Amino acid sequence: MSSENKPGYTHFGYEQVPAGEKQSRVAGVFSSVARRYDLMNDLMSMGIHRLWKRFAVDLAGVRPGETVLDVAGGTGDLTKAFRRAAGPQGQVILSDINAAMLGEGRRRLIDAGVSGVPLVQANAECLPFADASFDCITIGFGLRNVTDKDAALRSMRRCLKPGGRLLVLEFSKPVIEPLSRAYDQYSFKVLPLLGRYVAQDEASYRYLAESIRMHPDQATLKDMMEGAGLERVQVYNLTGGIVAVHRGFRLQ
Repeated sequence: MSSENKPGYTHFGYEQVPAGEKQSRVAGVFSSVARRYDLMNDLMSMGIHRLWKRFAVDLAGVRPGETVLDVAGGTGDLTKAFRRAAGPQGQVILSDINAAMLGEGRRRLIDAGVSGVPLVQANAECLPFADASFDCITIGFGLRNVTDKDAALRSMRRCLKPGGRLLVLEFSKPVIEPLSRAYDQYSFKVLPLLGRYVAQDEASYRYLAESIRMHPDQATLKDMMEGAGLERVQVYNLTGGIVAVHRGFRLQ
């Protein structure tokens, strides 16, 4: 599929839609799947998503007393880990554009005994925080759903303190060709069936598979982060490049 958009349009999976329409359509997807989101993640990745998130948490290196923003944090997996790392003197904020996902995140944090986490409904493209507010910002499996990814990267960079780091955990492009072919078969044949029978929503999981294919590859996203003003950007491929973590710093 071509990654080029008609003027005023953007991708919603493989479909081109008016740029102003994508946000509401993505909201519909995540409102539909919120209650079964974590269960589906376990089924789709065979539990490996937990290892990907653990790697991102370790790479973030959050220390006691630091301030952390988890953008598109959804059900709060990363938030929970960062809250433990930042400790009682630190602050971790869970942010998501989708109210249903935030509600699920609140419920899961309470169930896990995690308190003191503010929840903020916010668009990653225009975060409602002051400049230089956070030591660390993360966005896990959320950037591909953002309409204007460049604006989101600039917004997150703006909110970092000098010396702060941004981590983008996202599906990417397999770097091994046999793996890429098998991954395509799994994504377009198995995932929609899981969506149909487990989440009762085949269309949303077909969109998620398509959105992964339309997301920038590792090198392109690295260039985008540098274009947003982030420096020392490094790329870490996980599971053969099915997922990648990009880490960049605001140095001044």
